[in-house]
This record gives sequence, structure tokens and C-alpha cells, in this order.
Amino acid sequence: MAAGSAVEVLVNPESWRGRRVLVTGHTGFKGGWLSLWLHKMGAQVIGLSLPAPTEPSFFEQTGLAELIDHRIGDVRDESIVREAIADARPEVVLHLAAQPLVRYSYDNPVETYATNVMGTVHVLEACRHTPSVKAVVSITTDKCYENREWIWPYRENDPMGGYDPYSSSKGAAELVISAYRRSYPDGPSLASVRAGNVIGGGDWALDRLVPDIVRAMLAGRNVEVRNPNSVRPWQHVLEALGGYLIIAGRLLQNDRSVATAYNFGPSDDDTQPVSWVVEKMLRAWGGSSTWVKPEGAQPHEATLLRLDCSKARAELNWKPRLRLEEALAKVVEWHKEVDRSGDARTISLAQIEDYQQRLASA
Repeated sequence: MAAGSAVEVLVNPESWRGRRVLVTGHTGFKGGWLSLWLHKMGAQVIGLSLPAPTEPSFFEQTGLAELIDHRIGDVRDESIVREAIADARPEVVLHLAAQPLVRYSYDNPVETYATNVMGTVHVLEACRHTPSVKAVVSITTDKCYENREWIWPYRENDPMGGYDPYSSSKGAAELVISAYRRSYPDGPSLASVRAGNVIGGGDWALDRLVPDIVRAMLAGRNVEVRNPNSVRPWQHVLEALGGYLIIAGRLLQNDRSVATAYNFGPSDDDTQPVSWVVEKMLRAWGGSSTWVKPEGAQPHEATLLRLDCSKARAELNWKPRLRLEEALAKVVEWHKEVDRSGDARTISLAQIEDYQQRLASA
């Protein structure tokens, strides 16, 4: 397949129209944006997830339950996962269901490992026994790597690891994915994807920087910033989801060369510390809010983390289309519009359309 045609699979709705796609974790932030994008392109989306994890939530604000086949189920329950996937008969499964928070994992390690490790096992095993499934894209995280706090970006063949329960559970999930890929070569084509810190409108998670900033700005209070000097690979949620969809499209065309692991993150010159992100968002929003550093000891979180995305650039023709400052502006735009009683689905679809146009013109 020529490099340029990979983008066409993503941006051409006809490539997805009528396809049965199962998304686990569809009530979450990333899963919600992905489900809305797939629906926009004409896919028949089946969602399997716990109820929306926050109030408000992107899922509820955009009315996704009206658009897709919305099913409640816990990936920790093997029988529920097996029955749901067998009944849905999807062609492709995008597995996003997870316990996604570092600080939460310190207090709830058993839930974190059960969801992120055994949940992945249950999904892959169900897909292996469902004849309709041709492709699986399993989403992990940039934190799956053994973080040595060095200046070099991590590549896909660097060792898995993790200091905290969340990070190590995602490293373990990557080992599960690799084992299934090698052990069952006649099963569905299987890829894993490792994205940086994704941001976007409608993320209301606790203990996550951008949602914390949004809540503070909406309330007119100062933002508490635990680690202002930490550097993360921030990117708009559509950047990562675009990469996932390119891979899924290639796998559906029986291109097993992409049945491997990929990083998705910002350009090498577009990683910034927490303090820079906070100040840009506060300036874009306006008002009197500022940021402060809370007193007291905080749980360990990585200080420096960068991703090497050259593999995705070379093999998928993928590259970031939004600079970080643009991505932050889109977050502010989304929340300001919704706060003014704008329609969350309409603004989300407009941002998806804008991003698709960027893909088509690049």
C-alpha cells in the first residue's frame, strides 16, 4: 500500500461506512470522541463500557447513546465480554476500556490491574473466538515504558516497565498483546498504540491537568499544579485517534505489516512543561485565575517523558497536524461554547471536520 493511501482510509467516510466497529470504553473521554468520529463516517458503532465515569461527561453532553448501540458491561467479567463481542459480530475492535489514572491506581491497585491487564486478556480472547473480528487495536499509554527520566524519547522497542500500579499495568498489558500476536498468528490482526497525554473538550477526569484547569477557570478560582516542571507529550485527542483509525483501516485491508506497536505524540519540538500548558490555557480563557503549587508530599509521578513517533511517520504517513498551542485553544473553545449553552455534539463534530480537512490537505 502506498503511504499516501493510508490517509485516505482515515478521511474517506466510504472506507468506514457500514462497518461494524466495537469500541470498549466508549463512555470515557477518548472512547467518546472515537465513537462520535466513527459514527460521523457512517460506521455502525457498538459500545461496551461501564457507565460514564464522570458527571458531566463527554458521552452524556454529546448524547452519544442516541447515535450508537450503547451497552453497559465490565471488561473484568470474561463472560460479559465474550457474549457482547460474539453478539455484536464486529469487524474491528478498538479496545480503550481502562482504569486511566495514575493517582487513583495508588489507592486502587487491584482494580487497576484487573481492568488494565485481565480486561485486555478478556477482550483479546473473545476476539480470537469471534470469526467476524478481522482486526484489533488495543490502546495502552506512553507510560508503559520503563521511565528512566532521561532526555531521549522512548521508541517502540524500549523495555516495558512502570513505577506505579497504573503504569506497570499498562506495561503488562503490552506484554499480553505481544504474546497474543505471536501465539495466535491465525487470529485477528493485532496492533497496540501508545499515545501521549491527550487533551480535548469534554474531559472531566479528576487528577488530570487540563480538566483541573477547566474546572478552576469555570469556577473562577486558582489552579493547583502539583508538578509545574514536569514535561509530557501533550496532544489533542484527535491526533491520537487519527493514528488509531489509520492502523485499523490498514488492518482491515489485510495489511499485517502494521500489526505491531506504534507511538503517537507531538512533534519533537512541541513538548512543554506543565507550567507552560497552564499559562497558555489561562491566557486563552481570560479572567483572573492563576496557578499555585499545593503544599505537602505528593505521590511519585514521572518528571520527564517524551515519545519517538518516527515509526508512525515513516510507516503510516501520520504526523501531528495541530501545534500544542492550537490544541489548547480548541479545548478552551469547546468549553467556552458549551458553557454558553452551545451544543456539545455540534462543536465536537465541527472540530472533527476541521481535523479531517487538515488530514486531507496535508
